[in-house]
Amino acid sequence: MPLPKSLARFNIKVTNRITGPFAAYLPGFAIVHHVGRKSGVERTTPVNMFRDTDGYVIPLTYGRDSQWVKNVLAAGRFDVERRGRRVTLTEPRIVQGAHVPAPVKPILNALNVDDYVVARPSASK
Repeated sequence: MPLPKSLARFNIKVTNRITGPFAAYLPGFAIVHHVGRKSGVERTTPVNMFRDTDGYVIPLTYGRDSQWVKNVLAAGRFDVERRGRRVTLTEPRIVQGAHVPAPVKPILNALNVDDYVVARPSASK
């Protein structure tokens, strides 16, 4: 079971505004840049993100029905800012279970995180 939506709402209003400026530079974090599928408004969302063999893995701590997840799936691509670099990721999809760093796995297990967005860097520069 993902974290409660009430915590997600609190994070959107408070925590994300504090961590947002730093998340693009901290190990294990990134900023997802996405466009609202209905509104067309550009948005950013801080996330945990880890490198995998051929792409990136984002644990869905608030579940697969988060708006940013729906937006990137609908668009089929999105940008992430990580360690000061912006990269376009393509072919996002939701998988159950994914490779994450060993120290992170017990935390995600304790939070009952089962779903992950996986995507790979765009071939075009």
